[in-house]
Amino acid sequence: MSSATERSSIIIRDIELISEMREVESLQKEVWGCDDRDIAPLTILAATREVGAILIGAFDGPSLIGFAYSFIGRENERTVHHSHMLAVTPSHRNFNLGYRLKSAQRERTLAQGINRMTWTFDPLQSLNAHFNFAKLGVVADAYKINFYGETTSSLLHQIGTGTDRLWVTWPLDSRRVRERLQTKDRSRASILDLDCIARLVRVGPNNVPQRGQSSEVPRPKYLSIEIPADINKLQRESSELAVRWREATRWAFSEAISSGYLIEDFYGSSRNNQSVGVYLLSYGKKVKDFV
Repeated sequence: MSSATERSSIIIRDIELISEMREVESLQKEVWGCDDRDIAPLTILAATREVGAILIGAFDGPSLIGFAYSFIGRENERTVHHSHMLAVTPSHRNFNLGYRLKSAQRERTLAQGINRMTWTFDPLQSLNAHFNFAKLGVVADAYKINFYGETTSSLLHQIGTGTDRLWVTWPLDSRRVRERLQTKDRSRASILDLDCIARLVRVGPNNVPQRGQSSEVPRPKYLSIEIPADINKLQRESSELAVRWREATRWAFSEAISSGYLIEDFYGSSRNNQSVGVYLLSYGKKVKDFV
């Protein structure tokens, strides 16, 4: 994949030097505003790298401007790589570096003979949702309430919305993922199709969350969950409203997953000149169906 915003001077390579791992420590603090207790320290980076962890950096000349970090683990009796961190400095966020780092991470994981990667992200972050589902092709079958506790030192966790996360799986060598990485169009569900799918939560007037009906039997083949297009802007304007969104989506995802739904995709949409994000959930499918 190429992009007009990519810069030829930026290279992606493995991080091997202790001095570069110290830069990774600093970049974590810069990007997430967290203190020492909530970063992955040099000691852990160095130790896990010796036993198969993947630590990749994006460099603009000598400067580290982004990194990806994953380690080997076990999930449901399968060996996986868990991608714990991906960060790009704010000054370099328009150069397609997230995609390049994940692509390099995928190549190295497959070279180890591992074909699944997992990670978590905040489902209220629409840009991350689009990147994970639309560009990379992940699926999700678990919702983790306060995965890192009620709060951390990160500036992202200081407004009372907790640390809820979607647990996603990236089936690295699946047809779905290969097609997404080749930027093939997702033609199966159009915006018109999405409008016909029942919403567990929708964006109401003034960005207020509106709950729909629970997924009672008989369960439809598809459900959807809407989120605001920009939760960060909404948080700055009203932390109380952001908390209401966390509560509404926590209920919706938990309800759907416990009823047998899997989060399959994410789309951008609009209604009455208001941009929204839409998760598409399918009933009865399993992660293995996408491998």
